[in-house]
Amino acid sequence: MALVFGIVVFALGILVSVCLHEAGHMGTAKAFGMKVTRYFVGFGPTLFSFRRGETEYGVKAIPLGGFVKIVGMTPQDDDVEPGDEKRAMWRFPVWKRTIVMSAGSISHFILAFVALWVLFAFVGVPDDSKINSAPATVGAVLPCVSDFKVDPATKQAVACKSGSDPASPASKAGLRTGDVITKINDQRISNFAEMRTTVQALANQNVTLTYTHDGKTQTRSVFIPVVQRPKATVNPNTPVTSIKPADLEPTGMIGISPKAPLVTFGPVESIGLTGKQIGRTVVLTFSSLKQIPEKIPALVKAIFGAERDPNTPVSVVGASHIGGQLISIGDWTSVLSLFAVLNLFFGIFNLMPLLPMDGGHIAIAWFERVRSWIAARRGRPDPGRVDYMKLTPITLAVISVLGVFVLLTATADVVNPITLPK
Repeated sequence: MALVFGIVVFALGILVSVCLHEAGHMGTAKAFGMKVTRYFVGFGPTLFSFRRGETEYGVKAIPLGGFVKIVGMTPQDDDVEPGDEKRAMWRFPVWKRTIVMSAGSISHFILAFVALWVLFAFVGVPDDSKINSAPATVGAVLPCVSDFKVDPATKQAVACKSGSDPASPASKAGLRTGDVITKINDQRISNFAEMRTTVQALANQNVTLTYTHDGKTQTRSVFIPVVQRPKATVNPNTPVTSIKPADLEPTGMIGISPKAPLVTFGPVESIGLTGKQIGRTVVLTFSSLKQIPEKIPALVKAIFGAERDPNTPVSVVGASHIGGQLISIGDWTSVLSLFAVLNLFFGIFNLMPLLPMDGGHIAIAWFERVRSWIAARRGRPDPGRVDYMKLTPITLAVISVLGVFVLLTATADVVNPITLPK
């Protein structure tokens, strides 16, 4: 039930951000005097609507977005009624049209900024420097444990595989995110460093694990397997490809990642930190966009039963499922981070200079303006407006590619969703 509630809450958050995107278009268009005839939440059959002035507002049956209708978005639109010619969008200066078309993305950027500012100022971000001295709090439970290996293709450490590698003691004990390990056998555990050292020394032994779950003390007996892992003397910043067999040693492993204590900052300081985080996220977003094509094969394999790579793209369905998992365990730091990342992605993606995205309309508007300026400088007649009908094949091609991509990601998110470690 907690997961379902979390999914619904996060999905509503995405829907609200999309509605604010359309509200950005509508608000700026009205402010400039353009005629806005419709603003709807959702698609499909209309559930209800009402009219305020010249605009119809309503809700449709399929809550997968929204739309706003601005009269005369292109010169070829036939929705301009007599007397409204001067209010057709395409007749307005290019800078005004640019503001209107970019207002949707700007609303996403504002939402991302607010989410991250709240994160830094009030919720808190993990302070990794205090992990070892903090109580041994579970951040995530690994399903299994394995020897340290490096994938020669990806040059990344290979994760354990459930079914073939031993199940982790933590998963067998039923540990969950937020649990705190307080004792191993008769030894009290005061911080994560003590817990790690104790577990490593108890390899290949049965131990009694004591921890608190939801404020209640629990005790479980588990066996700690022996695995080959990097020695404590190996610098944690060493690239995994530089770690040699001689750098490994047999050790005990319980199969958890730590939960770092949270730290907050002042409201003013958080503004600067938010700006820096947005900069880093924008860089990662463009990097992720470039990597999407190479992720498609793994996405298709996941649809047909292969293990889902958590780094494969997700649809709104998958994002809502991940957000719901985070909400169900009360990880609001990750919830706000994910919400901010999604909004930055939506904002950047919508500004791509391709139709039917907003960036496509902006690119055409400025192309017309530059072309007219060049013609005037050469003493030639204004070549006029771009014929959108001639761009229909390109628009349909973009829509087809996006449609296939959305279908693949949504299908994978339904039949083989990404599940976060508990």
